[in-house]
Amino acid sequence: MEDELKDRKKKNPCRLVESIRSGPESVRIPRDREYGVVLEGGGAKGAFQIGAWRALSEAGIRIGGISGVSVGALNGALMCMGDLDLAEKLWGTLGYSQILGREPESGSLKETAGEFRRLFRERGIDTAPLKRLIRETIDENKIRTSPRELFVTTFSLSDMELMKKDVKTLPEGEIPDILMASAYFPVFKQERLGGKYYMDGGGFNNVPADVLLERGYRDIIIIRIYGPGLDTEKRLRIPEGTCVYHIAPREDLGGVLEFGRKRLRKSLALGYLEGCRLLYGLAGRRYYIQAPHSEAYYFDRMMTELDFYKSYLESVLEPDAAASITQYRFCTETLFPGLALRLGLSQSWDYRALYIALLEELAATAGILRYHIYTDDELSLEVKRSLQKSAAAPLIRRAVPE
Repeated sequence: MEDELKDRKKKNPCRLVESIRSGPESVRIPRDREYGVVLEGGGAKGAFQIGAWRALSEAGIRIGGISGVSVGALNGALMCMGDLDLAEKLWGTLGYSQILGREPESGSLKETAGEFRRLFRERGIDTAPLKRLIRETIDENKIRTSPRELFVTTFSLSDMELMKKDVKTLPEGEIPDILMASAYFPVFKQERLGGKYYMDGGGFNNVPADVLLERGYRDIIIIRIYGPGLDTEKRLRIPEGTCVYHIAPREDLGGVLEFGRKRLRKSLALGYLEGCRLLYGLAGRRYYIQAPHSEAYYFDRMMTELDFYKSYLESVLEPDAAASITQYRFCTETLFPGLALRLGLSQSWDYRALYIALLEELAATAGILRYHIYTDDELSLEVKRSLQKSAAAPLIRRAVPE
């Protein structure tokens, strides 16, 4: 992905994906409500949450409250402040030294992890860099005067108690401490905050949606990053009449301590794309495709575009079968079911899903840029241009099972 995004980095290191061209009127979830947003813990994976926030902001989604834990608490504070540009700049330029106090001596992730394990054995990683980052970034006054609510979850080792704090009720000057308490990784040196010892709250409640439900929120967006800790969503009881939406990655976001800038920028981009997937109903398993038409429309496209793919299909079919490619019955009874099986579709597949899956297969084989939002026409055109330039091997090994 780094090569694909090289040109965009030169223009703006924090905005790696072009904004979707659909307007707010195309958003698939109600825009006349205030949403509660849940931000889980996961260290460096948290960059994904900021990308998702960009998608929500562009769509005009109103956020009434945020419940965060660990890195989700820090991002929640930025969200409460309403400073999306600051959040993108922070995550787009963040490095190991700002969190962990030093840059790794090696570019190898394995060796980097080994370095931090050694630091942990030497009584833990210094918390001063993260504390400094919090105090330099978080504006306590903006949080207190924000129309948004902010709730933070942490675990008090001194009291042996899980704590859910309404941040605005804390005494003056204590907001940075509670954010640090929520993000207190076990690898950090143990130091008192406000006279008490704390531990990262994600180990006890890493998806604190319950905090918003307890306060009456009935429209909730959970931004998953699948960090380590207790996944409390699995046992969450959803009250009747509650709508819960998810924005989640479909690929690995890296390790919790993987604060390399390339990784963080990629996670920012993925967060935006997956946010758009929810908001605009984007199709695709690997690509991000606007495909708003009916199944009948995509069946017609399959039939009318067969001539273009005919030479590729002929090369994987038996001669007798290849001669039947343009026959309606052969396509509906043999060719298309064979393609669906080959492309890994479920038994309940329809022609929209089949067309998109075939388009993705052809696009991936042709090496077409993945991290971009396409219309179905645009991606189809890109595939056709690529195939016209290449006499590559067949893209589908077997369209019809023996």
